[in-house]
Amino acid sequence: MKYWKIFTNGLVKENPLLVIMIGLCSSIAVTSSVANGFGMGCAMTFVLVMSEIMISLFRKLIPDSIRIPIFIIIIASFTTIIDLVMQAYLPALSASMGVFIPLIVVNCIIMGRVESFASKRTVGEAACDALGMGLGYLWVLCTISIIREFLGAGKFFGIQVLPESATIAFFSRAPGGFFVFGTLIAITAAIKRRAAK
Repeated sequence: MKYWKIFTNGLVKENPLLVIMIGLCSSIAVTSSVANGFGMGCAMTFVLVMSEIMISLFRKLIPDSIRIPIFIIIIASFTTIIDLVMQAYLPALSASMGVFIPLIVVNCIIMGRVESFASKRTVGEAACDALGMGLGYLWVLCTISIIREFLGAGKFFGIQVLPESATIAFFSRAPGGFFVFGTLIAITAAIKRRAAK
């Protein structure tokens, strides 16, 4: 029950994008297509899960005075692994996301979770937290991507479903990303208020 609660916190209650509102830069930049949103979400989830597990595993051996540099080295190692794997097996996706995969190293979500959670909890708890936060990040990115790709390009998972004349180019650009993201935050806040009543 404890592990389930930790896992579900990241999905909804403490969702990193909609509730905690950290790691927003990449969520706007890469969500113009579902492929990019899904790829970024999966890459982030992998790095988050592996980093939290590794840091939790060695938390008692890491001196407080150098914990941040060690955390960054661990995160950078897993980011490099996923970056090289994507370059080798998904070169088109890797090229379309550009610098945002290497920038996972300094993403606030990962740094925040390893510092506030993984460095103080057991491996099982850290793994559940990382998986919940990663999947929470993933579903929000995919939701934003689906809306933006459909309205901005007339596509659904890369398949053209609307004629180009019916699309709204605004949603393909950064302001459209902010608009969709802001709308999702407003809906989440309204649901939370209603649930609290």
